[in-house]
Amino acid sequence: MLSFNVPIILASGSPRRKQLLQDIGIVFTVKTKDTPEDFLPTLPAHEIPIILAIRKAEAFLGEITDEIIITADTIVAINNQILNKPADFAEAKAMLKMLSGVPHEVITGVCIMSKDKKITFADTTKVFLKELTDEEIHFYIENYKPYDKAGSYGAQEWLGMIGMERIEGSYFNVMGLPVHLVYENLKKFL
Repeated sequence: MLSFNVPIILASGSPRRKQLLQDIGIVFTVKTKDTPEDFLPTLPAHEIPIILAIRKAEAFLGEITDEIIITADTIVAINNQILNKPADFAEAKAMLKMLSGVPHEVITGVCIMSKDKKITFADTTKVFLKELTDEEIHFYIENYKPYDKAGSYGAQEWLGMIGMERIEGSYFNVMGLPVHLVYENLKKFL
């Protein structure tokens, strides 16, 4: 395992990102700032999460001294449409019906930044969900309340377990953090 001699800050409130970093042995603290998550709808899908991750990292620019900041943003893209976090039950249901039986992409953008260096990258995973019934969709939304998840579902939760038939790419990226790429890029700060 690598040892970093500088403090690392995960600038994300996501419990999944926190768990994934802990699971690969990275020692860090969590610190978040509210940043706007709006974007131009004309941007290519693979650019949006990188732009949002940079925005989250740059919110710390005036404060960092020797720290390394890690930020990330995840979106779901289907048929040139971006699905972010649902606002309510109706929006979550509409998203899940749209994803039901249709392949989609989960794209996570990451920014790793120190006072002197900034590295950005994105990872894309293609996800194939089975055809979901209305009962399955209702059960999931009512019991798991996926309002903090892009595309209205978590791969590690009930819907992902019963509905993800296969993926092409990183499972951890679907959870919200391509840890294999985070690890490789963190080494560039040593």
